[in-house]
Amino acid sequence: MDDLKQKYLGQIANAADEAALEDIRVTAVGKKGEVALKMRELGKMTPEERQVAGPALNALKDEINSALAAKKAALGDAALDERLRSEWLDVSLPGRTRRVGTIHPISQVTEEVTAIFGELGFASAEGPRIDTDWYNFDALNIPGHHPARAEMDTFYMHRAEGDDRAPNVLRTHTSPVQIRTMEAEGAPLRIICPGGVYRADYDQTHTPMFHQIEGLAIDKDISMANLKWVLEEFFAAFFEVDTIKTRFRASHFPFTEPSAEVDIQCSWENGTVKVGEGDDWLEVLGSGMVHPKVLQAGGIDPNDWQGFAFGMGIDRIAMLKYGIPDLRAFFDSDLRWLRHYGFASLDVPTLHGGLSR
Repeated sequence: MDDLKQKYLGQIANAADEAALEDIRVTAVGKKGEVALKMRELGKMTPEERQVAGPALNALKDEINSALAAKKAALGDAALDERLRSEWLDVSLPGRTRRVGTIHPISQVTEEVTAIFGELGFASAEGPRIDTDWYNFDALNIPGHHPARAEMDTFYMHRAEGDDRAPNVLRTHTSPVQIRTMEAEGAPLRIICPGGVYRADYDQTHTPMFHQIEGLAIDKDISMANLKWVLEEFFAAFFEVDTIKTRFRASHFPFTEPSAEVDIQCSWENGTVKVGEGDDWLEVLGSGMVHPKVLQAGGIDPNDWQGFAFGMGIDRIAMLKYGIPDLRAFFDSDLRWLRHYGFASLDVPTLHGGLSR
């Protein structure tokens, strides 16, 4: 036993780390260690021999365990001392600058668009996200049988039992803001209406809640030529190119007549789109001259006034400008994504200072 004692106490004293110390513990006092094997031999001894060997083995086991515990504590203290030496901090040094918050790309692009149209003379108007069936559909010349009014496409609010009134809806576009602004301000008028809208759709390029910006200009003598100029000025400024070509394709919307889908000039290289160059086209928005019935719904006489309107998805043009592949990521609340695509909190986009710093 003296030989075992000297052997293991020496190994414990020389152990370099906790892993080596654990190996010694298993070899010495583990279930199959040397001390345990010695204790199994007690059964073969006479009672007199067990009275001498038993206490001696227990004392040896206790001594080895005490030495192991002391060495483990010493190794821990040494590791702490090393950390304190290597991780010291000079509190007299100046503080490190840290990013204070991050602007979401949707907020950034909304500010960019607002700044551009502000330079073009458009005021920004807002309205309720929960609106009446009349403002969302009827006032915009959308008939009762139109597919957009079906419950599979539109979120209708709950009605109390016995209530025969048309239910309110989560607005499907920001066009109701145009009607409310026409009612409140009359003509002439030049506004944009940014905000969140809701439709029952969900995939890589659609979400149940997304963001739109719509524009409306009403005056005595206004035409599609004015619309084309405004859109080309906007796209050149937004995508930060010198000039950009647009292509108008005939379409149909209940609230405009004539109506047109608008494509912008682009090129595709290795799966990447570049706006403002090349021979390809990319559809970006719908537009047209405001339908006379829509003007009447807003309290404006279509015999004296006319105007143009357009609408586009803020999320879509944000994806296009900043190379964001999946629309659903905008709403995942992933801080890593926001740190990658987000914008500095103190940068305010202006045409003079730059849009996307």
